[in-house]
Amino acid sequence: MGVPAANRDGESTPRSPEAKVGMHVENLWDVQEPQLSPTEKLNACFESVPVSDFPTAPSNQVIEIKSDTSLAEAVKILAEHKILSAPVVDVDAPEDASWIDRYIGMVEFAGIVVWILHQSEPSSPRTPSTPSSPSSATAIAAAANGLKGLDLAGLLENGSDFAVPTSGNFFEALTSSEFYKNTQVRDISGSFRWAPFLALQKDNTFLTMLLLLSKYKMKSIPVVDLGEGKIDNIITQAAVIHMLAECAGLQWFESWGTKKLSELGLPLMTADCIVKVYEDEPVLQAFKLMRKKKVGGLPVIESGGSKAVGNISLRDVQFLLTAPEIYHDYRSITAKNFLTAVRSHLQKQHEVYPMLSTMVTCKRDDTIKDLILKLDTEKIHRVYVVGNNGNLEGVITLRDIISRLVHEPRGYFGDFFDGVLPLPQSTRV
Repeated sequence: MGVPAANRDGESTPRSPEAKVGMHVENLWDVQEPQLSPTEKLNACFESVPVSDFPTAPSNQVIEIKSDTSLAEAVKILAEHKILSAPVVDVDAPEDASWIDRYIGMVEFAGIVVWILHQSEPSSPRTPSTPSSPSSATAIAAAANGLKGLDLAGLLENGSDFAVPTSGNFFEALTSSEFYKNTQVRDISGSFRWAPFLALQKDNTFLTMLLLLSKYKMKSIPVVDLGEGKIDNIITQAAVIHMLAECAGLQWFESWGTKKLSELGLPLMTADCIVKVYEDEPVLQAFKLMRKKKVGGLPVIESGGSKAVGNISLRDVQFLLTAPEIYHDYRSITAKNFLTAVRSHLQKQHEVYPMLSTMVTCKRDDTIKDLILKLDTEKIHRVYVVGNNGNLEGVITLRDIISRLVHEPRGYFGDFFDGVLPLPQSTRV
């Protein structure tokens, strides 16, 4: 996969735009000073490649959402385009606004999770005490005007550690309410991760991009065209992993990719640190833990045991809002009921959805190359590390892999984050 092919003249020809980038890095690798370590060589190579060289994302994934878009429509857009987040355009910005004034942040499933958790809190005036009652939608709608200005990002820091159970028809009541339909993306701007908007310019380097996607925990980075004042590309962690997969076979990649996970200090998150939820706990507990512990997904563990029976990620919150009717027959939506209902729903829709169908695992003596190819093939964002007995020993994410590819030189970012950092810890996922 991704090994450069030979054309009819016998010259090496890249088989994909990602492989072309890899061959450019290969040429840079060959001329690096011999005394440099492999990591130093990679740093130097990636610092020499502008992000404008990164392959453009498919047009259906470079999506912008207007700030007056309803939350319901935003969820639908993210789900239909199979993306985790999208930049929000300020509809009140003047036409000649610069890019930094045109965009107000990134709306993502993580922020939507915060909003949902707030609606489910017992203390919230938006939570119907009896979701099935005729007045529940009215009770939710009556609180609509109180949403603006709320510190959504801080709610989980100040609230209970435990999510409340929700009945099977809670989300039907919520999504059918005028409150939900009238809530706009800008109304939840308190949950946006990077505000003011953080983006790269075309002349920024691959090294900057890789560090932001790993050490600085960004899941996607917009690349702006200064001339147009608009987004030209969006680079995601998954796109970087795909690029690496396409570079398999190249010398620079193989010198790193053939190392075992344990040699690279992976997994970073070991068994005793894995954030998990038990199958009989409320599904909202899974989402609350993800947000509070700043992880993008977690395993669902069988009751009274240690075996993982499934995985829930932040993007799975879409199924609470886009298909609320599938939980109607459940007295409460536990993690187990959520997995069962969503799997059944996807089967009926003839859809294949990553991770919900099975747990993807690896072992410590697998190579980083093995793991990258697995992640790229399965289109997933994390793999669980298991021992010979099948017990969980850790988890490895896309971010963990990228963090082992490059390192941040001292003082590298300078004033890059002025006006953006420091941010509240709750704004990172």
